[in-house]
Amino acid sequence: MGNRVAVVTGAGSGVGRSAALALLGGGYAVALAGRRREALEETAEMAKGAEALVVPTDVTDPEAVEALFAAVKDKFGRLDTLFNNAGGGAPSTNFGDVEYETWRKVVEVNLNGMFLCANAAYRMMRDQDPQGGRIINNGSISAHAPRPGSAPYTTTKHAISGLTKCISLDGRVHNIVCGQIDIGNAATPMTARMAGGVPQPNGTVMPEPTMDVSNVGNMVLMMANTELSANIQSVMVMASDMPFVGRG
Repeated sequence: MGNRVAVVTGAGSGVGRSAALALLGGGYAVALAGRRREALEETAEMAKGAEALVVPTDVTDPEAVEALFAAVKDKFGRLDTLFNNAGGGAPSTNFGDVEYETWRKVVEVNLNGMFLCANAAYRMMRDQDPQGGRIINNGSISAHAPRPGSAPYTTTKHAISGLTKCISLDGRVHNIVCGQIDIGNAATPMTARMAGGVPQPNGTVMPEPTMDVSNVGNMVLMMANTELSANIQSVMVMASDMPFVGRG
């Protein structure tokens, strides 16, 4: 498992930071990508001397994504794992009131950005010697069932499931595997609102339990450490008591 190289997008906070720290702690050299240099440098400092490369990146910008993977190739020579994590949502809005600009912004990051990063990683893994690598896409519980008022976010996460399967299938000829992690209620800034209550399918608003985000980082590390002859195609990790399994 030594001398492996990973890229983590959205590595400046939350799930991305947790995964980056888990990979760095597991012996990986990790390129930390995200929009805010200060947040990425903070993640690198938390890694306590592990080999981290800070690369500020807007994943919606094709040139910035190409520059990210060029920097990884220049620094490390190869790429073994991409945790394709960067994403975002929008305020809960009934579908009839969703504005196109809100839709466009969510699609730009959650779908187009994930395509750009996966595509660049795929080409790098295909062209390196030895050939191959692993792409882990961050889906969501919303890839299986929506929350009320979540059309832009939920639609993109359903799309990521299709993207994951296509990469997994097309990658076979190049020894590239692709899996998806679907996360429910990890305690991050993005889910802090859940303590005050979030809309439920029956029209009520109620607080929801969360889990420590380190559970996600540990799962990403396990997926990354799986040999390329096997693939964790899909895994779901969520707070045990969240209202997902059952009627809403």
